Amino acid sequence: MGEPGGERLMREQAGWRRATFLELLFDLVFVFALNQLSLRLIHDLGAGSQQWFGEVVETFLLFLAFWVLWLSTVAVTSRRSPESLVIQTVVFMSMAGAVVMSVAVPQGFEQRALLFAGAYVATRISRVLLLLVFRLPVVSTPALLSLAVSAVLWIVGALVHGEGFRAVLWTLALVIGYIGFTRHFQRLAGAPIAGEHMAERLQQFYLITLGEAGFVSGKAFSGSNLGTPHAVGFGLAFVAIVLLWRVYFYRAGTVLPVAITGARNPARQSVAVAGTHLLMIAGVFLTGVGFELYITEPLGRPEPKWLIAILGGPALFLAGRSLFELQVFSRISRSRLAGLLALGLLIPATWYLPPLAAGGAAAAVLAGIAGSDAWRARGRAPELPAPGI
Repeated sequence: MGEPGGERLMREQAGWRRATFLELLFDLVFVFALNQLSLRLIHDLGAGSQQWFGEVVETFLLFLAFWVLWLSTVAVTSRRSPESLVIQTVVFMSMAGAVVMSVAVPQGFEQRALLFAGAYVATRISRVLLLLVFRLPVVSTPALLSLAVSAVLWIVGALVHGEGFRAVLWTLALVIGYIGFTRHFQRLAGAPIAGEHMAERLQQFYLITLGEAGFVSGKAFSGSNLGTPHAVGFGLAFVAIVLLWRVYFYRAGTVLPVAITGARNPARQSVAVAGTHLLMIAGVFLTGVGFELYITEPLGRPEPKWLIAILGGPALFLAGRSLFELQVFSRISRSRLAGLLALGLLIPATWYLPPLAAGGAAAAVLAGIAGSDAWRARGRAPELPAPGI
């Protein structure tokens, strides 16, 4: 989410269109964050608690807070020089905040709620103050107001008793923050932005999430007795990761930089593709949790709630990927829609089957989509982007 102001483009040199080493270092902090979130969600789905659905929702609210922090940092660095000491300080402050938030994740909705919310709010506000001190931004009153209101909701939510009320306040805080971000970017219609840099940063976060899914599956297999069912589950997870990479990058993911820079309104297009990337990244994150579940208990008794991760993760990814394709090419492939339908039909079909069966079915759907892409690409010239924005 963009901080208030920051309209002047200072990221102009050709070399600045690529992510810097500092930005890549910043991303590594989110490997830790995603791992902490994965462990929390695995516990939510694996525990026998009757409140498991609420716990899953709470974990996703924490996930969204990390996404807001990451994207807001990218929005700043996509407009300003990465060699500026002030911008580098902003990145380091964001790293520090993300580390503290990650430490708080295991009890981020319970005993460590104030630590999590405090780190998030302190990071967002301190960055704005730093930019104001150095007179970098053109102050946007609506953006400042939305940031202040959401900050109050975060802190009040952390102090109240009752996780349900806390979830309501934090959800409202996230909504207000996101609305402030989108309106801020709409006000910047026509303002320049390093589109190639924004595209690369979104792609890199997607790859980080894929890597985290691989880490979770490898850790789960290593912790098993290395029996045949566990090995099959690990193999399915590896194949699914390759397919998630393939389906994402087939054309739409590859031409994303051109789709942003060639749009009529690059800033608005950046906001739109960031939203669809959130869906895809959340889908991959969920899918990785599903990997751990069916690798650990491949032939265990059916756990219908696990289908939220095993089938729901790929479905959420495909939903985001379909909308992403619409943003880049102004059309949606039938294979994506067929894949979504197939995953929906698999829910009742796998309800009473072992977790490994659901994992294999999800991988088969992704393989069918990748195969359809390869078939359509035969003898055809690469499709050019046609963004509608």
